[in-house]
Amino acid sequence: MATTPSDAFQALMKGVTNWDLPESFIPSELLLIGKASFPVMVNDKGQVLIAASSYGQGRLVVVSHERYLLHAGLAPFLVNAVGWLRLSPEAPIGVHPSLEPLVNILKDAGVEAQTVPEPGEPRGAYCMDAYNDSLTAKLIQFVKHGGGLLIGGQAWYWASKHGCDKVLSSFPGNLVTSVAGVYFTDVCGCIAHFEVSTKVPNIPFHVRCGEDLSQDQQQILEGFTTLDNTGCGIPSRILVHGELAFPLAIDNSSSCFLAAARYGCGRVVLTGHESLIHTPKMGPFILNALRWLLGKKKGKIGLQSMFKGLGPMLSNSKLEWRVTQHLTSVLSVFCCYELNSKNAKQVEEFVAEGGGLLIGSQAWWWSYMHPERNCVRQYPSNECLRSFGLTILDETANQGHFPAPKPGVTIYHFHRALSQFETMLYEKGKNLEKSWVDDLMRDCFVMFQIPHKDIPIFESVKNRVIEMIKRKGLPVANRRKRIKKGSPEAVLISMAGSLVKSGTDSSLVLCDPPFLPPTELPVTIEINEGHCNSQVSTGLYLCAGQTAEVTLPEKALAAKLKILIGCHTDNLSHHADYWRPPVVTHQYLLDQAQKRISWLWGGLLYILVPSSYKLGTVPVTISGAVAAPYFKLGKTSQEEWKKLIDKNEVPWGELATDNIILTASTPDLLKLEDPASLLHLWDDIMQAVARLAAKPFPFCRPERIVFDCQISAGILHSGYPIMSIMEEAPNILNEKKLRSRGTWGALHELGHNQQAGGWNFPHHTTEATCNLWSVYVNEMVLGIHRSHTHSALSPDGRKQRIKHYLDQGAPLKSWEGWTALETYLQLQEGFGWEPFIQLFAEYQKLSGIPRNNGGKMNLWVKKFSETVKKNLAPFFKAWGWPVTKEVSDSLACLPEWEENPMKKYKSDPVKLCASDPTQLYVCDEEMCKIIEERFLEKDQSLDSTE
Repeated sequence: MATTPSDAFQALMKGVTNWDLPESFIPSELLLIGKASFPVMVNDKGQVLIAASSYGQGRLVVVSHERYLLHAGLAPFLVNAVGWLRLSPEAPIGVHPSLEPLVNILKDAGVEAQTVPEPGEPRGAYCMDAYNDSLTAKLIQFVKHGGGLLIGGQAWYWASKHGCDKVLSSFPGNLVTSVAGVYFTDVCGCIAHFEVSTKVPNIPFHVRCGEDLSQDQQQILEGFTTLDNTGCGIPSRILVHGELAFPLAIDNSSSCFLAAARYGCGRVVLTGHESLIHTPKMGPFILNALRWLLGKKKGKIGLQSMFKGLGPMLSNSKLEWRVTQHLTSVLSVFCCYELNSKNAKQVEEFVAEGGGLLIGSQAWWWSYMHPERNCVRQYPSNECLRSFGLTILDETANQGHFPAPKPGVTIYHFHRALSQFETMLYEKGKNLEKSWVDDLMRDCFVMFQIPHKDIPIFESVKNRVIEMIKRKGLPVANRRKRIKKGSPEAVLISMAGSLVKSGTDSSLVLCDPPFLPPTELPVTIEINEGHCNSQVSTGLYLCAGQTAEVTLPEKALAAKLKILIGCHTDNLSHHADYWRPPVVTHQYLLDQAQKRISWLWGGLLYILVPSSYKLGTVPVTISGAVAAPYFKLGKTSQEEWKKLIDKNEVPWGELATDNIILTASTPDLLKLEDPASLLHLWDDIMQAVARLAAKPFPFCRPERIVFDCQISAGILHSGYPIMSIMEEAPNILNEKKLRSRGTWGALHELGHNQQAGGWNFPHHTTEATCNLWSVYVNEMVLGIHRSHTHSALSPDGRKQRIKHYLDQGAPLKSWEGWTALETYLQLQEGFGWEPFIQLFAEYQKLSGIPRNNGGKMNLWVKKFSETVKKNLAPFFKAWGWPVTKEVSDSLACLPEWEENPMKKYKSDPVKLCASDPTQLYVCDEEMCKIIEERFLEKDQSLDSTE
């Protein structure tokens, strides 16, 4: 017997070569939401007109007009259908009297059938129309226990008599088929053109049917203009993706934290935190939700013990309830905290057959406790919730007062947004709601993580997105052809990346990927404990769309090594224009002895080693990748380099020492006459960086500088790696220029990487103390005086800067950047570099460092004074530092710094900053005692931003 949708489709379509439909009968479009449901016949408009599904132990085939079941032209399909529906060839086939001509059609095809008023034993198949509601309960149990149901009808005419808003919940056929996730709708189907598919067709993104959901939403939110979730615990974000699921509350960042859904004949309400159910102020909402969940049923509400506090409120509202940890048949509504794989099927059937489910749960704590597990796939409640079109995420929603959805106002819904986007791609003049663009990109990544194998409602989403990308082509972004943030091209790029990150082979997304022949032999890189917390270069490049294989010993799987594809790790999503796709790198966890890897944009390959690595030497072997230009100082000869780089089509390469790795474009690397000489210089630079920082040399891991056409901020920025725009390459890769003119930017960022929280005072010194490395290295290694390293350090410029600062009254709020650097340069010019090196070393071992800026600044005053054996309190006070009386008194025993350079700037005994009288400039020692108390009074109000 066929088990998967694909196998079932093949069984249903065996020998069917065309769809011979009578043109005089207008069908209804079918809506599919069940995990087991799949389309069999889809017209050229994307409307499903025949579908199949399963429920319990049985199966259903749903046809969009009953007259199609009486049409001899469909005999091949009808024979296949009853054959697939019954458990064995000997099982009986019954036909309801309303479809009596079907008996002869089947007999003429050699299949025995007979007219019977109702289904018999749940072994065979039963055929009937969709207008009889007297057999609803029997038909559901018949299918649930192994029977097969062939049912046909259309609901658009019924809707004209009873109302479109009643179709999903009240049309007789839907009372049966909905338990299996298939609904007749009031939308007329088009029969102009059909093609017989060779595989399961895709389910359309969005089916426009009755307004049941809008009415449901308003019923649950009756009496609410705002929804307040403050004091109810931080909620998880809920992804609303099912066709019959809908949001109830959205925060100010478009994150849903209350949602509901119809499923089968039942209903579901989900809250993003359990406290949103049992917090007293949510009582009115919970009562509305429970009344909606009950519908017309009068049974009891079951409360898990966590929610037993709701009992008195329910009793006052004349609602029957009981405390129970488990779902039982006597309940009409079950209120619970979480679901799991053991009761998922029971809960699904309970809801499908008319039960109500109220569940409150957050997943972010679970995710924190299970960092290696995927919340979308593995959070216990999600296995059941995604059947209802809801998924709870480890992301959080905001707390606050948020407006309740208003009638008639369109609210973001994943399927609706995806449908709009698809229409926009193919039809001019169509648009996607502007505010939905970021939400759609965010949620595609989540949707693609949902397990989709053999689940057509999820497979179809992936397939349709892949089709969009292939039809339009993966957009190319570069300097000449920039892509705008939020544009269709930007959305397609985001979707493509999300697909591959979720496990889709990149070759399925790329139309014509480039190809470079891989190395003849696999390349092995040995990982050891010296690589802890680092990014290990492999010297290999993986082409876009190609697949490589990574092999490592089974014992190494516990090490949690990762492979990184691509060196350009900056995320550019916040930029208005993209010169490259916003995210072009991807990581794979090496959790299998053999791991296949691929990526849309390819890239250099790296092994990421965690700081916890303790396995000794482990070989990691890579096959299927291309050798990249790679020069390692002390290992690669000039001849080997020339041979490697000659005619190399890999776009990126690296120059490496044990202390720094420079990643640049191959054209820039081709300009190098002698990589070894350049790298020797950079090793000298890095030794100086380490010396000033009082860090071990060689570095425990090499610093990295990577060039990119566009980076996340500035011309360069710090981090691991340091990122730089391409135009900076001559300032870093040209040895002659380095030695003659020095360099500033790269050293500035290397300085950032050495800054430590104990002696850094944000925001004041963030862009100041890092420049100590720029000055030090240029002077000590390159022999270039500070006055020539940067225009801001000209002697006249420095004097004017100090004077301007003091003329304002030395306001601490203005002590930042170049002005703050002056303080440190004066200290260096007075005492040399050694006190800095000593202090940076001491701070690495120092404990009990204050957390606020005021405390940290006073500690620095004390430590620097003690190191140079001079009382520097007057000096720092002159700069507007909040030196306390306690620190001043403790330093009074030290000799005065006679050469204090701030003395020459004094003009008045005291200047108060007009804009901030708490900031004082002291230029007369005798005035210290007069104003000390004022400093003490204001000390607590100083900036304490960490």
